[in-house]
Amino acid sequence: MSMETQKRKLLVVEDDEDSQKFLALYLKRSFDLEMCNSADTFYEKLENYEFDLILMDVSLRGEKDGLQLTREIKQIDKYKDIPIVALTAHAYQRDRTEAYKAGVNYFLTKPVKNEFLLETLLLAVEEKNKN
Repeated sequence: MSMETQKRKLLVVEDDEDSQKFLALYLKRSFDLEMCNSADTFYEKLENYEFDLILMDVSLRGEKDGLQLTREIKQIDKYKDIPIVALTAHAYQRDRTEAYKAGVNYFLTKPVKNEFLLETLLLAVEEKNKN
């Protein structure tokens, strides 16, 4: 079955409405999307759907940021193997290091080229399927 006929389920964790709209427009052709904008809606989505992949904004408003959410779900057996691609405007090496320590599989900085974002997401799913 091709990627066109069997879309992977992607959870996009992004609190900026404009970014959500852009990501939805660009990624909906390749993925079955669910969006959330906070830690509360994140856990609701995880309980109600099975995801192949998570695109995680690092800087979320509220009590928990994307790295905290990543650390938490990597401790839960049911979710620990879901690949997480971090997307952030924070481009310092320490930000990258902290993201990998938290458990992300890939780290992308904004602005990111559309093609590179899509390639990275597809690669993360492919790597998960090999394991």
